[in-house]
Amino acid sequence: MKFLFAVFLVLSLSACETAQKAEQNDNIVCNPMNLSYRFGLEEPSRREAADPSVVWFRDRFFLFVSKSGGYWHSKDLVRWKFIETNQIPTEEYAPTAIAIGDTLFFLASSNELSTIYKSTDPLSGRWEVAVPQLDQPVWDPAFFMDDDQRLYLYWGCSDERPLYGVELDYSRNFAFKGRPTELIWANTAENGWEVPGDYNTLINQKPWIEGPWVVKAAGKYYLQYAGPGTEYKSYSDGMYVADQPLGPFSLQASNPYTAHPEGFAAGAGHGCTFQDQHSNWWHIGTVTISQKHIFERRLALHPVLLDEDGILHSNTAFADYPITIPQYKVNDFDAFTPNWMLLSYRKKVVVSSSLDSLTPDRMTDEDIRTYWAAQSGEAGEYAILDLEKPMEVNAIQINFAEHNTKLLGRQKEKFHRYKLEVSVDGSRWETVVNKSLTETDLPHDFVVFDQALMSRYIKLTNLEVPDGNLALSGLRVFGNAKEAASEQVELISANRNAADLRSISLNWKAANAADGYVLSYGAKADKLYLHHKVFGDTSLVINSLNVHSNYWFSIKSFNASGVSPASIPLRIE
Repeated sequence: MKFLFAVFLVLSLSACETAQKAEQNDNIVCNPMNLSYRFGLEEPSRREAADPSVVWFRDRFFLFVSKSGGYWHSKDLVRWKFIETNQIPTEEYAPTAIAIGDTLFFLASSNELSTIYKSTDPLSGRWEVAVPQLDQPVWDPAFFMDDDQRLYLYWGCSDERPLYGVELDYSRNFAFKGRPTELIWANTAENGWEVPGDYNTLINQKPWIEGPWVVKAAGKYYLQYAGPGTEYKSYSDGMYVADQPLGPFSLQASNPYTAHPEGFAAGAGHGCTFQDQHSNWWHIGTVTISQKHIFERRLALHPVLLDEDGILHSNTAFADYPITIPQYKVNDFDAFTPNWMLLSYRKKVVVSSSLDSLTPDRMTDEDIRTYWAAQSGEAGEYAILDLEKPMEVNAIQINFAEHNTKLLGRQKEKFHRYKLEVSVDGSRWETVVNKSLTETDLPHDFVVFDQALMSRYIKLTNLEVPDGNLALSGLRVFGNAKEAASEQVELISANRNAADLRSISLNWKAANAADGYVLSYGAKADKLYLHHKVFGDTSLVINSLNVHSNYWFSIKSFNASGVSPASIPLRIE
């Protein structure tokens, strides 16, 4: 009996651990967010979503996004459902919302007439006009309600003008209380992150400073703003801080606040910062693609913490790797990562066919701006990824690129349908995903397995595309190669440009078995809140520094088995 009880206990504990693991895996996502991004209403055909605002209302999040024909809602930040409506101006840019009592209020950008809408039941898609006309039209608006129930409006989007703010009287049709206050201006002479270009090199070009958003934390008011332009990898959100909701504002000690200048899905600008139901901070921002059209964009979610010195900061070192959405209050970034590494970087892919120069290697180059396209969209087109040896596979992200589509607007009954098979030897295959009957739009589908699979080959077979050719910008596999992590590496040199203190050149020796490196830096040795990912190279030029700040730099290497310890921080005057 004792033996049987022991066996029963072991089996019960094993089943419990399996259930806990499955529940944890159920809360893992990967950027870009896998939403039903709508196709634009005009040619060229491309998907677009940007400038997100998230608000908590009636026990769920509501997500409003530019040019989407509606909005999304979610209870957990993992699973999102779309609501289509024509009762608010969903074709305008940078919408925002705020919950006041039992009512949700909505406002979108306009240069002519700014109208506020309201709904007590946004799940129904029903809205009505609350305020026909604000005192003046506003572009890139954002509401903020202070603890004393005083309401403020912020706005601005220009390469010539500042960002503005004003207090509103919502008991009198949201009337302006006084004149708008000029809050911040572009300052590219001092703030390198505001200089246009993928790598902040277009020093003679003016930036677009836009998308203000204000939150309050630890008694301070945090004003985030976007720059230098939505088409650049350097698209990021900066941060100013004040003691009052309308300032005066001064730069936060760490800037930009959110940035992801390199990697598969670059860009982390024009978003919003919010807290979930567990009081965890999040930033949702805009990912740039800008290939088919300058406004070809996606969304990304980043965890945020507030440190003991009142600095809001995000961790974007691996911003496009899997992220855990904790269902409890956390105090460090380790809780946000399942520690799965990228297994597919530069791995060989065999395909059924290729169109012109859109070759298979583009699926594994870690760049959403490049993609492979098959010669058709017919069922049976396939791609087989070879990991070179059996590896522990936890998740797969399939990023569709929609080559030669003619679709415009939100499409019904048009889906990406496919199946995934895995194999250890390339001969015997097991189907692990079959989406032949899916009726969900999955442009960046992310599949998480309850238990890790030991696989060498990953095969995606096309069953149906919405239109055009089968095309993939990334067939990304995450897990662990079960080999040694890449070795620790040290910086050889870090030379700040005396003629332009916004710029610094960094060099290091190659680490054995490294796929890439993460440069982390910040204003203090223990506050390295800024990150830049590098694949392959052993040098980097960063042009996004502030001229008045000293910096500390550290480096670590990574591969398919893990991340090395960070080097000792190096101070640069």
